[in-house]
Amino acid sequence: MILLISPEQTDDIEIKTLHQLFEAGLEHFHFRKPNATLDEHRAYLEQIDPTYYPYIMTHNFPVELTQEYAIKGIHLEERKWREQGAALETYVKSFTDKGFAVSSSYHEPEDLAAQPVTFAYHLLSPVFAAISKSDMQGRGFDVRDIPKFIAGMGGINAQTTPEAVKLGFQGVGALGGVWNAKDPIQAFKEMQSAFAKAYNKKI
Repeated sequence: MILLISPEQTDDIEIKTLHQLFEAGLEHFHFRKPNATLDEHRAYLEQIDPTYYPYIMTHNFPVELTQEYAIKGIHLEERKWREQGAALETYVKSFTDKGFAVSSSYHEPEDLAAQPVTFAYHLLSPVFAAISKSDMQGRGFDVRDIPKFIAGMGGINAQTTPEAVKLGFQGVGALGGVWNAKDPIQAFKEMQSAFAKAYNKKI
């Protein structure tokens, strides 16, 4: 599993590039625009071919966007799932009962391992030094003993993907490793190849 998180700021060619990434095999896109309004989220989605909506997980405006678009589901960043407190399971169920997927983020493997609520998958970061954030140092998490589907984030590109697989990650998530590359499409394809080779070797 390879997932891609959107850049926080949208440039003029992002939508075109995103369509090329979908065509290249991207099936897990995390739509994260923390500073964008609901209408700006709608405008972004309106530019995407609805064929690809089932590949999109939104980080913001989950109720509105799942009601209005046939997207895959929602992602709860750590702050957001913590805010739910004891109501988290009920909140998650309000989406899964309607057929939407719900994923979640963590920064400590212990918190992920202890999470009693069931999610489609979990993101854990930072595994390696982040490409898009120069001050974020990697922690080299080893998750082989956690029996959950975990995707590693932070410093992920074609070169670091095999090491992430060795550490027990069943998926990898990229941001800077693709969007900051000279050729984002080629960078994604190289990640695909590296992940498939490393994962097949592991099993």
